[in-house]
Amino acid sequence: MANYLKFDVYDLELTAVMSNSDLKALLMGMSNRSILLIEDIDCMINLHRRDGRESKSDDNNKDKITLSGLLNFVDGIWSSSGEERIIVFTTNCKEILDPALTRPGRMDMHIHMGYCGPCGFRVLARNYHSINDHELFSEIEELLNEVEVTPAEVAEMLMKNEDGDAALKGLVEFLKGKKEGANEKKVGDEKDMLVVEDGESRAATPTSEIED
Repeated sequence: MANYLKFDVYDLELTAVMSNSDLKALLMGMSNRSILLIEDIDCMINLHRRDGRESKSDDNNKDKITLSGLLNFVDGIWSSSGEERIIVFTTNCKEILDPALTRPGRMDMHIHMGYCGPCGFRVLARNYHSINDHELFSEIEELLNEVEVTPAEVAEMLMKNEDGDAALKGLVEFLKGKKEGANEKKVGDEKDMLVVEDGESRAATPTSEIED
């Protein structure tokens, strides 16, 4: 996005910001044509779903960021002084965030980043190594359909080697390892289930009474 729009990028560690006033100062220091990245916003406890209202202690506490402070940061008086700014939030638990933060007008676009599939892999291979096709693509795509791996994991493997062929071979080995691990876990889970079911069946079977 930044390359396409020619915007500056700011990576904000929200847990390192101590107060609403600090948050305001950071925004005022940003250039207009910029992208602000705030990762793992679900880690901020004060931004979780409220029970109808914020507590007075949150509103009066000046030593930490409150939900109302972040809402002002996103679309209130603090952000109205700048133009052409994009804020990107990431979260692993969207459902625990307060609806006031995630509603349209504040977060205008919600993009689910799932596991990496064949199409996503081809984009990464092209971006990192300028490879549009390769003899290993079919094997990699078949493995991607069988294992759960994130785009970040695939990108990390592709960045480990500057040589495209070597990077793809490393990715194949990585995916095979993930597949083996998943298969071993599945077998282990099935064994545990059999043990539990066997124990339950024994507990349910009455023992015969011993006659004198």
